[in-house]
Amino acid sequence: MTDAGIRHPFDTAPAEGAAVEVAPGILWLRLPLPMALDHVNVFALDDGDGWTIVDTGFASTRAKAIWEGLLAGPLAAKPVTRVIVTHYHPDHIGLAGWFQTRGAELVTTRTSWLYARMLVLDDHALPLPQAVDFQRRAGVPADRLERYATTRPFNFADVVAPLPPGFTRIREGDVITAGGRRWLVRCGDGHAPEHATLWSLDDGLILGGDQLLPGISANIGVYPTEPEANPLTEWLESCARFQPLAREDHLVLPGHKLPFAGLPLRLRQMIDNHEGALSRLQEHLAVPQVAADCFLPLFKRQIDGAEYGMALVESVAHLNCLLRRGQVTRRLSAEGAWLWQAC
Repeated sequence: MTDAGIRHPFDTAPAEGAAVEVAPGILWLRLPLPMALDHVNVFALDDGDGWTIVDTGFASTRAKAIWEGLLAGPLAAKPVTRVIVTHYHPDHIGLAGWFQTRGAELVTTRTSWLYARMLVLDDHALPLPQAVDFQRRAGVPADRLERYATTRPFNFADVVAPLPPGFTRIREGDVITAGGRRWLVRCGDGHAPEHATLWSLDDGLILGGDQLLPGISANIGVYPTEPEANPLTEWLESCARFQPLAREDHLVLPGHKLPFAGLPLRLRQMIDNHEGALSRLQEHLAVPQVAADCFLPLFKRQIDGAEYGMALVESVAHLNCLLRRGQVTRRLSAEGAWLWQAC
């Protein structure tokens, strides 16, 4: 079969507080984010007597005001009775607890709920010693490391509403009904563990969250909670697992950017993107390097500012992948940073 390329049936995103119908009974909404990726997509599925929404945006005063406008406007006359969260990241689960206090049922994977519930209760005035040590091991320069160690960190609770006890679990292979359709749950890993994607059994729609994005790569990161993790291998395995299931006529409703068709090509692109980065990184490691000095081969540009932290955790993820493949070795420097070198 010849690829038809990546296609975007909708070339304009909904304005703030507005909704676009992308299929019968499914509305596309957007919530703002205060970062370079300045939005998250949310989808409202018409269940007749109420709405199921998929993902929520941050818990912020602005986002709540936008939701109040949506509930009085495009979603008027019916309550939100259920919230399906694709994964535990703050832009997706941020207002789930807020909706629960208004009577909605929370539906997500067990891993997503446990991570979110743990993190929303994990509030710190300064980075923990383990987090500082993680940055040191990654080779963060001393001046930046000092600033990091003495600055209040981002806390999950800053942008995620409290999550009351109680949720409904979904897992791989489950079928749920929403928006007049039956949806098969297929889970991916790498960007977030047990990330739920929903594949309609009645038409060609997929609710892809951040597992299936057009044009940009989901961040694949290693964090102080699990410094030896290998999420990039899990991501590549997930993409390969989805490949036999993907069709040209699937319309993917993603967590960011525009809805798209051309999923078979996009899955290949996502795999090739990281395999290419791994090859460039291995060449770069002909001379020993710390993770913080690997941005240029990975991203084809130097990175600083607000994006530095995301680049750092992704750099460690690629290095851990090469280590598991037996293509690099590492040793600790006198400063306590891992020095990575190609075999």
